[in-house]
Amino acid sequence: MPDPATPPVYEEVLAANAAYAAGFDKGDLALPPARRFAILTCMDARLDPAKYAGLSEGDAHVIRNAGGRASDDAIRSLVISHKLLGTRAWFVVHHSDCGMEFFTNAIIGDLLEDSLETAALEDGAWVNPHHGGGSAAGKAIDWLTISDRLGSVAADVRRIRAHPLVPGHIPIFGFVYDVATGRLLEVAAASEAGRPTAEPPGA
Repeated sequence: MPDPATPPVYEEVLAANAAYAAGFDKGDLALPPARRFAILTCMDARLDPAKYAGLSEGDAHVIRNAGGRASDDAIRSLVISHKLLGTRAWFVVHHSDCGMEFFTNAIIGDLLEDSLETAALEDGAWVNPHHGGGSAAGKAIDWLTISDRLGSVAADVRRIRAHPLVPGHIPIFGFVYDVATGRLLEVAAASEAGRPTAEPPGA
């Protein structure tokens, strides 16, 4: 009898991994990314950085979170990416139709205080189909929601550029991925903010 606590996707993932491992020939890849760059992008399932940026295993670091935001943890990863693994350029990639544009800190805080179960979008508003068992802890979190798509890319690039642990010689580029066309659209203000402020060592 199937374990009700184990969803079908569990077996699907293991089967897919077995097939992948059967033909695996990448075991000798070096730890540092071969193309020496990193991408910070959204966790949205419609985005495939390997495809939109032409990546193979071992090519680049890909850091993902909700919205592709320059959170403290994302910057932590970028600093490690450069300091210990040698990346020399970074891309910040947000996207069209991002779920982070559809709510505010207040909305998600209220939803979580009412219930921890999955909410539903009805007539343009988030509602909880079930009530009870929530927590007010969500009201203490900055969820880094997005009200201005292009502005958020520029703000994130500026935040990374200004961080005291980010070397001035690393170029940081800002883009929006269009989910309808698959194209990367550069945000000029973001890439301008990410221009290097120093020469690389030995230049």
